[in-house]
Amino acid sequence: MHTGPLVYPAGFVWLYTGFYHLTDSGTNVRLAQYIYIGLYIAMLSLVLNVYVRTKKVPPWVPLISIFTSYRIHSIFVLRLFNDPLAVLFFYIALNLFLSNQWSLGSAFYSLAVSIKMNILLYAPALLFAYIICLGYLGTLKQLFICAFLQLFFALPFLIENPVAYLKGSFDLGRVFLHKWTVNYRFLPEYIFTNSYFHIGLLVVHILLLAVFYKSWLRYLNSYNNYKSLEKNIKKQVKENKASLDMSIASNLLVMPLFVSNFIGIVCARSLHYQFYVWYYHSLPYLLWSTSYSNTVRYLILGVIELCWNTYPSTIYSSAALHLCHLVVLFDLYRNTCAKKKSK
Repeated sequence: MHTGPLVYPAGFVWLYTGFYHLTDSGTNVRLAQYIYIGLYIAMLSLVLNVYVRTKKVPPWVPLISIFTSYRIHSIFVLRLFNDPLAVLFFYIALNLFLSNQWSLGSAFYSLAVSIKMNILLYAPALLFAYIICLGYLGTLKQLFICAFLQLFFALPFLIENPVAYLKGSFDLGRVFLHKWTVNYRFLPEYIFTNSYFHIGLLVVHILLLAVFYKSWLRYLNSYNNYKSLEKNIKKQVKENKASLDMSIASNLLVMPLFVSNFIGIVCARSLHYQFYVWYYHSLPYLLWSTSYSNTVRYLILGVIELCWNTYPSTIYSSAALHLCHLVVLFDLYRNTCAKKKSK
């Protein structure tokens, strides 16, 4: 590559190579925007399908919030970032998981990771889902599918310079520029770039995953039981002799995945403006999983949106963003972990 080693996984290169050829060697920007509009509509359809299947949120909430963010529109259609494409493939995978198509879902999940590795934030909860729903042999099969596709996309780069590819594309120690941070503007730059600060955030991330994982096991075991029940009465359901509300089961799978990703957002070393798409579409679901009133939920959504639309970020906008994240995470903990302990 003329620009040096890759800084993203290899799937990104193949995808944008396709865009390059479709848009007359990258000169037809309008066509590229039309392509992104199509992908944007496709992702919104996938997101709304998740909300329909879970029935967690009143229907007007995702319709209003998901379609009204200027920042998200900009990320997709004006900036042409790879972040929304990675998220698009994740939502394809999630819809396939909800339809019990695990292998195909794993393929699209791996494809999402190959575009940008932030999708790995879902991996802790997804691993538990594999183990509980598919058993250890089934889990090995899914992990093989994921690993094979990563190797397939990366093969030319691994043959050419494996060290440079692995170091650049999956660089967990990457240092971000303070001037672009959305969530840590209130910190002095010398703290923001300090390696001990990064290690501390990683430790907090791991601890939070450890705090939530028992509740995820409970959710996913219940999900597996629901799916088994669905399978057992499938004939009766077809004959209209029985019915089963599978929205409960869908929630039991979606909740751990969304919380796992949200924990990663809360503990991120730096959030840049295009990273908003990493969790924006799951925010209504997470907020309606808390015990707050609708007024508080709308207020939190509004403040988060305001923070992400403040450019450049300020001490106050970054602090407000952290406060909103922590308020949501605390009530998610209270409703999923603490309640179980108190019983």
